[in-house]
This record gives sequence, structure tokens and C-alpha cells, in this order.
Amino acid sequence: MSRLLLACTLIVLSSSAFAGSFGGTTGGASAAGSSASSGSSSGNDKVVVQAREDAASFVASDGRIRGVQLEAALRHLRASSESARAASDLQLAQAILAQ
Repeated sequence: MSRLLLACTLIVLSSSAFAGSFGGTTGGASAAGSSASSGSSSGNDKVVVQAREDAASFVASDGRIRGVQLEAALRHLRASSESARAASDLQLAQAILAQ
């Protein structure tokens, strides 16, 4: 049950990052206009999306390979989600890959 909640939390966090990245390109807005209208959390949500490669390496190596982007994503997730604080690094990395 907690994995499902964690996965849902990650999906919600990442969906706002995807929406923010499309806003400037498909809407024809200038870079300044799109950055001014996006929330401050969208940059932090992108941290999770950008950690996918590091998460894959971490999972494939059974935790021996820990990239800096994964570390940043783990800190961000634990700071923003109660369920993420209770999850192991491996569970969070798997959830990042599952989104």
C-alpha cells in the first residue's frame, strides 16, 4: 500500500514538471514568460525526472552506484513526502523508474 502511495506521489510530482516543460515550447511563450508563470517547485520536480538514469544504475548495481542526481532526488522526495521518508533508497529509486 505504501509503494502505491509513493508511486502516486512521484507521478503527481513529475506531472507538474512535464507540464511546465511543455508550457514554453507548445504555447509559444517566451522563456521569460514561462519561467515567471511556473511555480518554484517545478525546478525541484525536475530533479526527480532527471534522476532516472542514476536510479537505473542504482537499482541495477544493487545500490553500489549512487549518482549525484539520484542523491538530489532522494533528498527532495524525503523533504516533500512523508511516505518517502519511510521508504528505503532502493524503493525510491524503483519508484522513480516506475513513473
